[in-house]
Amino acid sequence: MSARTASRTAPPSASRPRGGPRARSCHRARRGSQLAAWVAALVLGAASPAAAADPAPAGPPPEAEAAAAIETLHATLLGVMKDAQALGFSGRLERIRPVLLELYDFPFMAEKSAGLGWRDLDEAERTRLVDAFSRLAIATYAARFDHHDGARFETLGVEPASHDTVLVKTRILRASGEAVALDYRMRAEAGRWRIIDVFMNGTVSELALRRSQYSGLLKREGFDALLEAIEQKIAAQERGAQEA
Repeated sequence: MSARTASRTAPPSASRPRGGPRARSCHRARRGSQLAAWVAALVLGAASPAAAADPAPAGPPPEAEAAAAIETLHATLLGVMKDAQALGFSGRLERIRPVLLELYDFPFMAEKSAGLGWRDLDEAERTRLVDAFSRLAIATYAARFDHHDGARFETLGVEPASHDTVLVKTRILRASGEAVALDYRMRAEAGRWRIIDVFMNGTVSELALRRSQYSGLLKREGFDALLEAIEQKIAAQERGAQEA
């Protein structure tokens, strides 16, 4: 048989559909459907085995972030205590201030401390109250952490609390062996965990104490009297630290 004859009698190519126009149309439709599915999978990322096998690593759990924030605070306080005499009151104030402003939600705490009277304050008064509230907190830290007697901080764990908050449980271990519970209630605000209350000995709420003092004074004597009382407390903290 000649090459020309063999060419005419060769079986149809496997890549060409058998049958008439209808079979060829079905074949093209199947290939079109397969191509469309492949393109859709590629766009959606499902066609990449690497994407399915190697998901993006998850970040630390929220509880870990809250605990890390408190450990940052404690590391700062420990450093301030160790350098307390060299820093003096003003030096301790300057070192503590940026950390407290970062980790405490002072606007939230000032609002809750004012109670229902917060609604009657205008924006300027609210700004002044938040400023005074935060300055008193910072001055109190600077006055209290004025020496180091071998104490250290220990983080015990994190527990869920009401209203989407967590409680970071810690304690201060003194050189004498005495342990003082110090728990921080925190909430996530603008992507960061911030302190909204502190519990001494696990029960005494700092926010509740402030509310009992400030809301009553605001209601009885007004905004100016409350602000003056806070300013006097700030001055007293500085005087006491300088006399110590």
